[in-house]
Amino acid sequence: MKEREKVAAHFQSSGTILANMSLPRYLNGNGLLRGMAMTSEIQSQLSKHNAVTIGGNLAVNGDEGGGAATAVFRHQLSEVSSVEVVASAGLRALIGVQTTRNLSSHSAATMGIAMSLKDGSLNLSNLWTRQLSETASGHIELTLGPHSSVTVGWQKKERRRSASGEVKFGTGSFETSVHYTHRFSPKSLGCIVGRVGSSSLEVEVGGGRKLSKFSSVRWLYIIGIQGISWKFELYRGGQKLIIPILLTRNLNPMFATGAFVVPASLYFVLKKLFIKPYYLRRNKQKALEEEEKTSAQVKEARAAAEKAQKLQQTVANRKRNKQLETGGLVIMRALYGNQRIVNNLKSSSETSFESTSEVIDVTIPLNFLVNDSGQLKMNKKLQ
Repeated sequence: MKEREKVAAHFQSSGTILANMSLPRYLNGNGLLRGMAMTSEIQSQLSKHNAVTIGGNLAVNGDEGGGAATAVFRHQLSEVSSVEVVASAGLRALIGVQTTRNLSSHSAATMGIAMSLKDGSLNLSNLWTRQLSETASGHIELTLGPHSSVTVGWQKKERRRSASGEVKFGTGSFETSVHYTHRFSPKSLGCIVGRVGSSSLEVEVGGGRKLSKFSSVRWLYIIGIQGISWKFELYRGGQKLIIPILLTRNLNPMFATGAFVVPASLYFVLKKLFIKPYYLRRNKQKALEEEEKTSAQVKEARAAAEKAQKLQQTVANRKRNKQLETGGLVIMRALYGNQRIVNNLKSSSETSFESTSEVIDVTIPLNFLVNDSGQLKMNKKLQ
């Protein structure tokens, strides 16, 4: 187990599988699967200042396909600066280098240069980021090359909500995107995404739920100029499975309403009748198991304490009688445990606390700790 934890501390892996499906394609007899893509990445910490990342991707769309492999070496020059060397082979083969430096406690800058191994073209990039407040940050990116562009972005992240926006202007295109996420609870969230550009116009509405500590699912409804589609996402650790399903290319109002209302209503019905009751039963069962486990441990500890008190009783009675004769310190009653129960029993002479595992009588041990001079001596562990 320790070996696995040691390996996990030095190696981090992530991957994504995208299965692109099309219902119109299936109805035309060409099959449901329109294309697939897969990416994988492994990051290793070689030393305190050096790290390497190796990744690759494969994609198939109809009768066409391609892939690429990328390697990144990162070296931490100092506490405020680092440098990265990038090499990629495949359809977009290139080599490049970029350096990052913290300009202040609230801002940083990244500068990079890359050269295409296919046509020898150069690409220069500059990125400036700044922390605007405790929850907000902004960035500006300038790219010069075959596809020059200027990008301005903003992000704000709070405990229950987050929002981001970005505007990108290129030599022959522009794109604007807005993203808002609201967390209804620690396990569920809703999100709205809007994109407007020279080649895109779409809105995404959906939500997600956390299944376990490492797993979560999301469902998104997408409507735009390319049609109406659903997107299902499954997250497990660093792995992702994304399944977009194109429902139709025609923007029919009735179909668009039904494609959103029917799945959303089905989810709320399933949540009300099955999902929520299931999780309530499971949590209740876990609580009962934990209570039984704790109760067994408390009973065992109580038995050991009572056995120790029997050994102390003779000496404690002798000390108590001596303190009574000399008018010294005598512990008449002492309880230890749940504060609420102790407060209720403080002014009572009943012994009903013996029926609960949350309170124990410590009168004998405290009388045992009284010394001959009438002082109660307790070590730090007992205090």
